[in-house]
Amino acid sequence: MTVLQLLQPRNGLRVLVTGGASGIGLAIAQAFFEAKARVHVCDANQDALDALPKHGANGSISGTFADVADEGAVERVFRDVERELGGLDVLVNNAGIAGPTGGIDEIDVGEWEETVAINLNAQFYFARRAVPLLRAAPDGGSIIALSSVAGRLGYAYRTPYSSTKWALVGLTKSLAIELGPSGIRVNAIQPGIVRGPRMQGVIAARAEQLGLSYQEMEAKYLEKISLRRMTTPEEVAATALFLCSPAGSGISGQAISVCGNVEVL
Repeated sequence: MTVLQLLQPRNGLRVLVTGGASGIGLAIAQAFFEAKARVHVCDANQDALDALPKHGANGSISGTFADVADEGAVERVFRDVERELGGLDVLVNNAGIAGPTGGIDEIDVGEWEETVAINLNAQFYFARRAVPLLRAAPDGGSIIALSSVAGRLGYAYRTPYSSTKWALVGLTKSLAIELGPSGIRVNAIQPGIVRGPRMQGVIAARAEQLGLSYQEMEAKYLEKISLRRMTTPEEVAATALFLCSPAGSGISGQAISVCGNVEVL
């Protein structure tokens, strides 16, 4: 097999992407679709789900409306996965929220708990249901957790978000050890400052917190990136594809930053 062939994921991979109808999740779902995978996504936005392509020359995409923090909804997602895909090769645990911006003494308890429920608890719910299916995957299954550069750097005024993203690295490394003997690889991707509506909202909230204009705050963010530019959702998606290709078959237990080298937050 040539190096170029090693970089191509196997045709017909059965892939579940949580939060897969917009943002990074959509870019990942589309990338697998273009790589001739059979993709199932779940999302809490029905309009975004309805806008997804359903079938094409390459692969297929199906979807389930679901709140990932609701265990009952997770069960419904997996019933649909088994009906639509007949099994699972890849779980991309992507769904998450930005959480509140504020000092630790200003953050609402309910907002903290919501962030933990969606960003951390949901990844546990999906992993525990996916593992029995991944153990039956013919080439060994793969779990990819979407952490963040905020899962390797401290992030003042964004403690709920950062705390959950650090926790996902611990979950990833622990599951890699636990599931490795079953042939299941577990890795985390840590996107940096990713261009898109969510990042615009984060910058706007931080600007308001610090009394700056949006443009001033954006410039401060870019100054912290060695490449002086934002990452694109497609760059994150390409990393997910690589991890699920034969070229990534020896990679497990890693937290891989795709961030242009964010130096500090």
